[in-house]
Amino acid sequence: MIKFQINKIIFLLFVLGQMAGCATISFDQPKSSSHSFDNVLDTSIGKDVDEWVSEHGGASGFYPLLEGMDALGVRLRLAERAEKSLDLQYFLMKDDTAGVVMAKALLKAADRGVRVRFLLDDVFTTAPDRILMLLNQHPQIQIRMFNPVSRSGSGSLNFLGDFKRANRRMHNKSFTADNSISVIGGRNIADEYFQLKDDSLFIDLDIVAVGPVVPEISDSFDDFWNHSHAVPLEQFVINKNNEQLEDFRIEVGEELKNIYDTVYSQALQSHLLQDLISDRLQLFPAEARVLSDTPEKLTSSISTEQMRLAAELLQAIHMADEEILFITPYYVPGKRGVEFVRGLVNHGARVVVVTNSLASNNHVAVHSGYARYRRDVIEAGVELYEARANAGPVKQGQTEASQNLTLHTKTILLDRRQVFIGSLNIDPRSIEINSEMGLLIDSEDMVGKMAEAIDKAIAEMTYRVDINEHGELEWRATIDDKEVVETKEPLTSWWLRTKAWFFKIAPESQL
Repeated sequence: MIKFQINKIIFLLFVLGQMAGCATISFDQPKSSSHSFDNVLDTSIGKDVDEWVSEHGGASGFYPLLEGMDALGVRLRLAERAEKSLDLQYFLMKDDTAGVVMAKALLKAADRGVRVRFLLDDVFTTAPDRILMLLNQHPQIQIRMFNPVSRSGSGSLNFLGDFKRANRRMHNKSFTADNSISVIGGRNIADEYFQLKDDSLFIDLDIVAVGPVVPEISDSFDDFWNHSHAVPLEQFVINKNNEQLEDFRIEVGEELKNIYDTVYSQALQSHLLQDLISDRLQLFPAEARVLSDTPEKLTSSISTEQMRLAAELLQAIHMADEEILFITPYYVPGKRGVEFVRGLVNHGARVVVVTNSLASNNHVAVHSGYARYRRDVIEAGVELYEARANAGPVKQGQTEASQNLTLHTKTILLDRRQVFIGSLNIDPRSIEINSEMGLLIDSEDMVGKMAEAIDKAIAEMTYRVDINEHGELEWRATIDDKEVVETKEPLTSWWLRTKAWFFKIAPESQL
């Protein structure tokens, strides 16, 4: 019966796809090419970074951004201080507080003469085309959408009608000011990633990078920006109401009146960036390299040759001798992934995987794909931990956490000496279908401190998932100094568990 229903769904999608097949995007229209600025020593950021690099023997410098408000504040400070350029590359931007604040910051920078290049993936961006088009009117702001779906007719039908192409998404995330300082990591431009939502708490990670590694980040950005699938907004979105940029300035001004004191000013009060530049906080000097897929990965048939980031990261993981710690919100290892971690364990390494539980996962279908491998991963010798959805802070006057915790951090620690921080999830979509990027950093000092913080978080915020003497899965945690043992998915309703069971029909290759 289930197989029959699946076939019906596939047939319906095929029919809908054929109906929408005529609404496509042209990638052949002419557009200007541009590149990052090489000479930035005449900017204040460039001078500060050059001085720091000289004092540290030519190394790059890094600092992790754990708190959402710091992560937003650093981006806003960079937008304020930039004098020549801002280059942004993101998987999504939402029509919410973070989106409005960021739009205002980019507009202010452009008014000062800063060139703003903003590259967004299209499918999950919910910031309205209207707002993006108004921003795009500024002579100093250029917005391009990567691999966009036609705006003619139904977007959903157009996506289905060109599924083979539209399914390939740019998942990269970077923010670079004056080709001197970058922010790389897992955060998109939306409230949840900066901990601005009252009902959810995303645990995420970015890293500030300065020095020689930044031009490498800019080179990756330029590759995507100048690619044929990076389409200027004006080539496929029409300003139907003939609105002008000044309309947007008034609109944003009204919105910021309500949120300035609570968000914008709070974020700017984060002095982290200035503290780092002035050495009140110490950047960690280290050698590092950019790991990035190329845009051709998204326009070519799926093949191991195009999975450049995954291949380079695999080499680094194989060089670890003692410990590999994977932190990933979405973990769908597949049979090959299970054998991979089994091999690491058999070679004597401690392998730890920290991911979301069903209750903390914001994508139920992905959890369904992961759950089928949970037992195999444990039997392979991996220490498996799942985030506790109620492990967030308890506010004054409350008896339990009011925010549902979700893990969104994407990082891999190797022998407590190297760390990868970026956009990569450990699932088929990140490895095979989407493009990803990140930094592989060699710093025993920084990674050691990160590992200590992670050890503490694992003890306080996760369940250890294991197989008990009866051959059943169990979840163990120490909560309020008491050991808690669960024998079914913790903190879930029967309905959520039913949905997770149903979504096992989802194709694993798309997760």
